[in-house]
Amino acid sequence: MTPVTSVPQGAAGARRRLRGVPATLALAAVTGLSVAPFYWLLVSATLSDAEIFSWPPHLLPGGHLGDNLRNLNDRVGLGRVLLNSLLVSGIQTVGALVVALLAGYAFAKFRFRGRTVLFAVLLSTLVVPDQVMLVPLFRMMMSFGLLDTYQALILPGLCVPFAIFLMRQALSSMPDELLDAARVDGAGELRVLFGVVVPVMRPVLAALGIFLFLGSWNNFVWPLIALRSPEMHTLPVALATLQGMKSNTDYGLILAGTALSTLPMMVLFLVLQRQFISGLLAGATKG
Repeated sequence: MTPVTSVPQGAAGARRRLRGVPATLALAAVTGLSVAPFYWLLVSATLSDAEIFSWPPHLLPGGHLGDNLRNLNDRVGLGRVLLNSLLVSGIQTVGALVVALLAGYAFAKFRFRGRTVLFAVLLSTLVVPDQVMLVPLFRMMMSFGLLDTYQALILPGLCVPFAIFLMRQALSSMPDELLDAARVDGAGELRVLFGVVVPVMRPVLAALGIFLFLGSWNNFVWPLIALRSPEMHTLPVALATLQGMKSNTDYGLILAGTALSTLPMMVLFLVLQRQFISGLLAGATKG
């Protein structure tokens, strides 16, 4: 009988590690390319205008971050525009989540006449560019007397067709028996929704909330059209007012504001990252 020669465990592990080296190097290169612009933004926020355009470029932080932030506050009222952005984005995100949850629950778990047609009409709005709605939306807000107000920024973003579609798809996979058991125990529809559905859908709501907040926080075109007074400006609009001719544009100031505008999104993602990843992978384990 021919003896069976076994490969040493250490040698097999070394070969497996070597096979993974190219993939690791490729992922590291892609990660570096993705992080490099953000790193350059953070470094440039600490430099003066002359240092930003110097050659060779500065790769380490400078000492002008405080000056850039003070100049930014003097030009646009940094605290006010940050408060405007946080207020509009926060209220709009919470409101859009509530509307998406209620509408998605109705489409997924209730049977009513015209449901299919109404849902098809809702989906058809996804192919309509946002720019097409700017003029009708402006005329509507003007007729209501809401221009240059928080309501003009918040109300148009409360009904997001994609958010309703996502919630409807997520709720469709939820067993009806779970809801029926709560109803048998005497729970009303609102108690079923907020006591049973919301805890189960928490990862999906967290993921959707991050996307909605990101879209509202970065929204530029509609606030630029709907707002008139500088004290009502959101951060993207306020930063846009700082851009003039190249000779009088302070890029250090603008990049400091841009870097500052990324902080709320980073904090939100770090707080909700576990629910965000669970929400994205929720459909992957469906049998």
